[in-house]
Amino acid sequence: MKNKVIEKRGSGVLLHITSLPGPYGIGDLGPGAYAFADFLADTKQSYWQILPLTPTEEVYGYSPYSSPSAFAFNFLMLSPEGLYEDGWLRKSDLESLSALPAGRCDFTAVAKYKSRLIKLAFEHFHKNRRHESPFEKFCAQQKEWIDDYALFTVLKKYFTGNVFSAWPEGLRDRQPAQIKSVEEKHAAELKEVKFIQFLLFSQWTKLKDYCRRKGVALIGDIPIYVNADSADVWAHPEIFKLDAHHKPLFVAGVPPDYFSQTGQRWGNPVYDWERLRETRYQWWIERFLHTFELYDIVRIDHFRGFEAYWEIPAAEPTAVNGEWVKGPADDFFKHLKKSIPHLPVIAEDLGIITPEVTALMEQFGFPGMKILLFSFGGDLDSHPYNPKNYTPNCVVYTGTHDNNTARGWIETDTSGEERHNLNRYFSRDVSSQELPWLLIESAMGSVADTAIIPLQDLLGLGGEARMNQPGTVGGGNWRWRCTADNFSPALKERLREVTVRCRRA
Repeated sequence: MKNKVIEKRGSGVLLHITSLPGPYGIGDLGPGAYAFADFLADTKQSYWQILPLTPTEEVYGYSPYSSPSAFAFNFLMLSPEGLYEDGWLRKSDLESLSALPAGRCDFTAVAKYKSRLIKLAFEHFHKNRRHESPFEKFCAQQKEWIDDYALFTVLKKYFTGNVFSAWPEGLRDRQPAQIKSVEEKHAAELKEVKFIQFLLFSQWTKLKDYCRRKGVALIGDIPIYVNADSADVWAHPEIFKLDAHHKPLFVAGVPPDYFSQTGQRWGNPVYDWERLRETRYQWWIERFLHTFELYDIVRIDHFRGFEAYWEIPAAEPTAVNGEWVKGPADDFFKHLKKSIPHLPVIAEDLGIITPEVTALMEQFGFPGMKILLFSFGGDLDSHPYNPKNYTPNCVVYTGTHDNNTARGWIETDTSGEERHNLNRYFSRDVSSQELPWLLIESAMGSVADTAIIPLQDLLGLGGEARMNQPGTVGGGNWRWRCTADNFSPALKERLREVTVRCRRA
């Protein structure tokens, strides 16, 4: 191995921003986030892992992995208290959404409420010119993406949500005269879109600085693909495999396997890696530079797609008739390291991983992921997710945002073989109430350099607290939230004790 990207032994908690407690119908960048950072520091945690912060859409069930932008922030995470503290709102503007359930996200109600607050803040911005200089500086710093994102957002609204490939040809193809006309006619709306991002980046920067002072590093998440109907594809169609109307010729997914006879057809356009190579991967390098402004470490979702990816003809209704196509592999990461010499990346290497993918990870020292819930299927002794088979350069999780909680798994999802192996591993019949902390002890006590525990497992919650059911849209996905009273003194003491005992403090 040439290097290790995570040098120290540590642990942390997986909790998305929207899952934080608070009075406004959704977790945000306000007091609840700072209180959680305090919880992490008090319990000697090194890391706070979150899901993507990019905008979400109702059509995709508000999934953070389906976004109209790879660069922008989700305005639903804007903190009303933060707007008041920074002088953008009056105290009377912060009418609490107390009627909303404390433990669930209500995306529709929150969007309506925060849109109103943003209008008030934007009015204040226009009346107070002293903010103009920091705003203009921010727009200049983010110029590589924010102008395109603002144009895309305004045009989407103007065309009542229609996909950009259905827009009039001049706007679809970004003809200069057409773009200039939009910039002139919709100047105020474009400015408001940028202003929202200015507020969000300001709030995020303050939170990140606070976490850093507390000794807590932030682990972000970067999906490998972007949506077909996104500002990124609209602004950079040449780096994707599209037809003359900017519709995907091929889409991404994974082939049929044990879990699905037809595979998974995700629908994202695949990259034209030959074209990207000609540009020295400029768009990707800008994306990573931007991402590392936000986070200390980044998990790359579907890492294996850089070595080889499943390409499906867009006309195919399923993933069955796709084929493996070689990705850029080490050439991409060599170029990336020229811009970011120390590349603190965690590779999401779940599923069927080839020796070539493993070699790519080892070449650059990227740690992979070990999921304890997966270790009890098959041969327990030789299973790569069994802690006795770990090497230090890996990140162990009890579960992820795509799995059931540990308690929910044992109560509803285990097979006979898994239950047998589970009892064998712990040398007794394991109850659903005790399993979460048995797994936490195993993860923390393992040789893995990093252990990350979903908050749901720390709290011992069941399937009602599951974050996402892959392959489904809507329903209860992405809606779970914790409450302030979840962070009891007993929980703090227990997490602190196991962290210190397992030498992760």
